[in-house]
Amino acid sequence: MTLSGTGSETGPESGPQSRPGAVSSAAARRTEHLVLPGVLTAEQAAVTVAGILAVQRPDGAIPWFRGHHLDPWDHVEAAMALDAAGEHAAAALAYRWLAGQQNEDGSWYASYQDPGPDGGPTVPGDRDRETNFCAYAAVGVWHHYLATGDDGFLDGMWPVVHAAVEFVLALQQPGGQIGWKREADGTPVGDALLTGCSSMYHALRCALAIAEEREEPQPDWELAAGALRHAIGAHPERFLDKSRYSMDWYYPVLGGAVTGAQATARLQEGWDRFVVPGLGVRCVLPNPWVTGGESCELALALWVMGESDRALEILQSIQHLRADDGMYWTGYVFEGSRAMWPEERTTWTAGSLLLAVAALGGDEATTAVFSGERLPRGLEPDCCG
Repeated sequence: MTLSGTGSETGPESGPQSRPGAVSSAAARRTEHLVLPGVLTAEQAAVTVAGILAVQRPDGAIPWFRGHHLDPWDHVEAAMALDAAGEHAAAALAYRWLAGQQNEDGSWYASYQDPGPDGGPTVPGDRDRETNFCAYAAVGVWHHYLATGDDGFLDGMWPVVHAAVEFVLALQQPGGQIGWKREADGTPVGDALLTGCSSMYHALRCALAIAEEREEPQPDWELAAGALRHAIGAHPERFLDKSRYSMDWYYPVLGGAVTGAQATARLQEGWDRFVVPGLGVRCVLPNPWVTGGESCELALALWVMGESDRALEILQSIQHLRADDGMYWTGYVFEGSRAMWPEERTTWTAGSLLLAVAALGGDEATTAVFSGERLPRGLEPDCCG
């Protein structure tokens, strides 16, 4: 799901959508591990994967949908879904695109426009540089490496990940939290977002795993990760109040910063406020709007906590968002108009569903990345009590 300073109270305008046709038996075989009762059959998973591939541009970029923009975070999420589905060449192309767009300071812009069916150069949209967007590259790179074992890929992407992490950590505040972004003119914004910082904690752990694999220790990153974890777990006052958004509820658990009894209590506390039985998870209170991305991410957080049965129930509850082309509507308004809204089917919504299914189904790379069992946790310094 897109992580931003204001959440997703309004969606982008609808645009043209690709409608993939029937998939081959070979494609269905590649997605046999993405079968989950009441959620996906192998054939349905293959159609969803084909839908993401149909939106991916020849240069590797994965817009939200054809004719719309992309952002680096959701682009990586869609690429991870392709890896989970065995489409490693397409995922590698997505990461090559990402590497080619990196700015000299290690960042990416907040959005890039889809030049359309005739192609053309990539054009930045929003030139702000959001830290959580930039950090997430490390998660995708580590996931691709675990899925493929491609040492050459990891070698080639290491400078990209290193530069991105250095950009992000330049905005870390004395209390451990990380500022939201640099504006287009370079002005740093020190205000921190709990969702974004939770995602960045996960990304820092993946970056540290990459560094360990390459035998290039990064002690400063370890300290930064520890300070960030401490801020997330013990100092909610260091973050902007976005408690109306469900992402702020579950993301500290999904990102691995809040664990054990504290995580269980956190999820239980917000359950009745955000979960709509049979429909999914609200994006933002009090709006009567459930969204696929948040629902899938909550399912992942539940799986991380060992609650696979509840995770499955959440994924089953959002199948009303599945469209005939195998993609998923962003959300559903369950009062008043009772309509799919906005009228868009996004690659990142489909990607989040595939990743959640892959985790519940035991896909090795996906479980390794999201369980955090083999990820470094960082070192908590004395400066952030």
